[in-house]
Amino acid sequence: MQRRILSVLGALCLAAATLTAPAIMPSAGSTAQAETVSSLNISPSGANDWDCAPDAEHPYPVVLVHGTFATMDVNWISLSPKLKRNGYCVFALNYGFENGISGAAHVPDSAAELRDFIDRVRQATGANKVDIVGHSQGGMMPRWYMGHMGGAKHVNELVAIAPSSHGTQGILVPSATGVKIASNYAGWICDACADQVAGSEFMTELNSIGDTVAGPDYTVISTKYDEVVMPYKSQFLQGNSARVTNVLLQDKCPLDVSGHAGVAVDPVVHRWVLNALSTDGPADPGYRPSCYL
Repeated sequence: MQRRILSVLGALCLAAATLTAPAIMPSAGSTAQAETVSSLNISPSGANDWDCAPDAEHPYPVVLVHGTFATMDVNWISLSPKLKRNGYCVFALNYGFENGISGAAHVPDSAAELRDFIDRVRQATGANKVDIVGHSQGGMMPRWYMGHMGGAKHVNELVAIAPSSHGTQGILVPSATGVKIASNYAGWICDACADQVAGSEFMTELNSIGDTVAGPDYTVISTKYDEVVMPYKSQFLQGNSARVTNVLLQDKCPLDVSGHAGVAVDPVVHRWVLNALSTDGPADPGYRPSCYL
């Protein structure tokens, strides 16, 4: 019970930081509505150096995709500079502005923004493919781009952290009394929330072609203490083990109590991300990360 409380508190802290931070405009594919929200465009440390040139050891630029309600500077405050220090060209975007909230638009519309951003990254770096690292919706939405928009040919690997791969049976949302678990988003302000309900029309179409498509490798990193995308096993992807690795944090680090928000800044998760990006294929399921800071 104590672990569950800690996870929920972590989620609430991130939500509070996101909701109280200045609204931030997307870096690419911005809508007219988003342009009225803010003139700010804050990149996380290490990201969006458009002169960065991939080298032989790190040939694929890494594109970071935030989750619902988040922004790139909040979601990737620690992972972005770590990737940069490890030699990667790192890029991040804000997307999906709806009713002044980031990551809230209909998922296929957000996927179109991701497509345009990846095209820009490829043009700037000369790389034909990118690696994608996404959290929550950001770990699921790229699959629409890859499988339903022809983007698979431009993606080497998707590393999905706590993704809403098959939807969720409940999400923490704001309410008059603080927060509540919601499973019905009809009439709410967030199209992306409705899309991410298990069994939604969007989820049915997303997964109608299977969990994976030919070309990219897939790594999913999940925590059993996820209080947002539930059940946590719904995050895992089905596919050939040569191309798909599903990681449960507690299998290697049983004392890790990170919840849905906490995994984005968890050093153990970051080690798994680096393993996935440096491995020919998805993350090595036999990898044993250090479980300490």
